[in-house]
Amino acid sequence: MATATPAPVQPGADDGAMPGLGRRRILLIIGALMCGMFLAALDQTIVSTALPTIVGDLKGGSHIAWVITAYLLATTVSTPLWGKLGDMYGRKVFFQAAIVIFLIGSILSGLSTSMIMLIAFRAVQGLGSGGLMVGAQAIVGDVVSPRERGKYVGLFGAVFGVASVIGPLLGGVFVDNLSWRWIFYINVPIGVVALIVVASQVPGRLRRVHHTIDYLGTATLSLAATSLILMTSLGGTTYPWASAPIYILAVAGAVLVGLFVLVERRAAEPILPLHLFRLRTFSVTSVVGFIVGFAMFGAITYLPAFFQVVRGISPTISGLYLLPLMVGLLGVSIASGQIISRTGKYRFFPIAGTALMTLGLFLLSLMGPDSTTWQDSLYMLVLGMGIGGVMQVLVIIVQNGVPHSELGVATSGATFFRSIGGSFGTAIFGAIFSNVLVGNLASHLHGLHLPAGFSSADITPALLGHLPAVVHEGLVAGYAESIQTVFLVAVPIAALAFLATWLIPQVELKQWSSAPAQNAPAQNAPAQNTAPGAPVTAEALDPQEAGWDALDD
Repeated sequence: MATATPAPVQPGADDGAMPGLGRRRILLIIGALMCGMFLAALDQTIVSTALPTIVGDLKGGSHIAWVITAYLLATTVSTPLWGKLGDMYGRKVFFQAAIVIFLIGSILSGLSTSMIMLIAFRAVQGLGSGGLMVGAQAIVGDVVSPRERGKYVGLFGAVFGVASVIGPLLGGVFVDNLSWRWIFYINVPIGVVALIVVASQVPGRLRRVHHTIDYLGTATLSLAATSLILMTSLGGTTYPWASAPIYILAVAGAVLVGLFVLVERRAAEPILPLHLFRLRTFSVTSVVGFIVGFAMFGAITYLPAFFQVVRGISPTISGLYLLPLMVGLLGVSIASGQIISRTGKYRFFPIAGTALMTLGLFLLSLMGPDSTTWQDSLYMLVLGMGIGGVMQVLVIIVQNGVPHSELGVATSGATFFRSIGGSFGTAIFGAIFSNVLVGNLASHLHGLHLPAGFSSADITPALLGHLPAVVHEGLVAGYAESIQTVFLVAVPIAALAFLATWLIPQVELKQWSSAPAQNAPAQNAPAQNTAPGAPVTAEALDPQEAGWDALDD
């Protein structure tokens, strides 16, 4: 490779990209990454409208939350490893591996003949999803400077919004016209296209260097997260909270967390470096991400069930009812990214976003059998705007506050805490819903019983029409009140995220002069970088450490 000194590059040139990456190449790379992100985002939402029908087919309604929890749990425990491997060996090959794993899980999920099989194969999907989420966001951090990154990261929020709109719609269409199994098979053609685009457009590594993988840290972190999520999932449903299995899981989780800290202190290349927590940007955004994931994933899971059971509408139409939430998410995510890139200011958005999230969840708790469609739409629009203002912005903040050599682990750390928050939220809100549903149904049915063969856990829109009118009315009222309770419990949790966002510091977003140096100091460390606009020598740019090959194509 040539070692001549490149010409000075002014801030903002080539959209803040690395040398050799013009605007057209950047857009092609972003498009490839968006394909991968679309896969992971689609499967978070396409399942929701089909869940009642899946339960009716495979039975096992008591395990319904696990169809989502297994996916989130596998995503959560795998994200730190994906991020670290990308930092060590280059992100392209692991991004491609994540797509392949995700597609295998999708095919097997579609072939499932029992709820246990479906849950297991959803976990395989989750493993691939972890790599897709982390890889896409980390690769953006490789090729675009933090100052310019907002406009592109905002597009990932848009992909999430579009997938969230298309997901419930596709899920409803497949359930009504084909089979729920097609909600998994549809991933195959999309994944193949994503694999081809990534292979042809995303640059690879120049060479490989020997690294030490932190297997022990990965194992202890995964086991700790699994123990704690199992505790929240099984507590109050499968086992009483004051029972031996729950106590064992709680103690195991606490011990494993302590063991993980000890392991990471001695690891040569820790999977989640503990010194990152000394950076205020990383520690605060991790807390905010956890709470946002807890409130968001835990609560909005029940929106399709509300529309199908309480309103009695089909899965397809219930997907359309979610459109206002996605419009709010889509609009604010794109707009916030553009504003951040132009102004360099980001602190306002997570504060305003969590405030709108808190308000939106409270408004959703007011939805009932008698609320109007316009009211429902307004409430969901507010919640969507809140989510759009905080989710992707947290990634920009984290990536701006760490050395480029730790871009992957920082990105995976942010994703990890948001995902584990979502896993906790889904499990805990599932337990809350199951517990309050029993009492609410007993209260609204006034001593009446469901006909033989009917179960409140396995109820579907198709079965509702076969119930006697008085039983139907009581069941709908009990469901509505139970879902209202879930949204209401989420309100103070979201409010905690709002309070935490005020601790996020406003740090100037970096603008690369030419390319990010792998060992650039953290934003909070004393500045040692070349002044903006100054020439950057070839010696200062280590292509191997930057993570890309010679872009001579």
